[in-house]
Amino acid sequence: MRSDRTKPTKKSRERGVTLVEVLICVALVAVVTGMAMMGGSVADGARLKHSAVMMAGAVRIAYGHANATSKVVRLVFDMDARTVSIEEASSDLKVSRNDVTGGAAAATEAEKKATEESDAILKGPRPARPTFQKVKAVGWDPDKDKSGRELDKNIQILQVETGHTDLPQKTGRAYLYFWPGGQTERAAIQIAIRNTEIDADSMTVLVSPLTGKTDLRKGRLTMPRPRDDVDASERQDTF
Repeated sequence: MRSDRTKPTKKSRERGVTLVEVLICVALVAVVTGMAMMGGSVADGARLKHSAVMMAGAVRIAYGHANATSKVVRLVFDMDARTVSIEEASSDLKVSRNDVTGGAAAATEAEKKATEESDAILKGPRPARPTFQKVKAVGWDPDKDKSGRELDKNIQILQVETGHTDLPQKTGRAYLYFWPGGQTERAAIQIAIRNTEIDADSMTVLVSPLTGKTDLRKGRLTMPRPRDDVDASERQDTF
């Protein structure tokens, strides 16, 4: 008969976790987490570059569409919807400096309010503001159920600087205009990975006013501005 003294007790049958095993588990979790974060960072970087290339393509298409149709064309950057769209003017447009729409008819309630305040300052008759309609240019089709093309996931528009405004646009809608005959505005469009303050997680699309050529740069660059009218007329196309 087996003695109770040799019978395994409940305490002896239970096996604890050693410190080595705990450390191995912690190390494995850290490695997996690091790989997941690294993979997400690489994916966001690829999306950032793809969105910048999409914007550069939009500039070239709008530039060509203005020449092909002999109409004023503009790119619309919607900061809230994170979209880029192409619109065509109903009539000629002479861009008004520091006008929220550049002299075009207001498209949003915020623009209507700003336009009314601006017009109230001026006296005398004023020509009607041209309206703009979205178009499907060659090589450019809006995303399904979207007004334009949406930036890639987790990518946002930080700000848009154009020649007809003194300050960059950071909210609402911003416009970049193109005219028949091969003219556009100098511009700088900053985009970035969402919720980041790291300069390396940002890109800037620079637009030349003479050729519409674009230059994609890492970081958050501001638009080079001429110091005066003489500088503006003699500035070389450096992009």
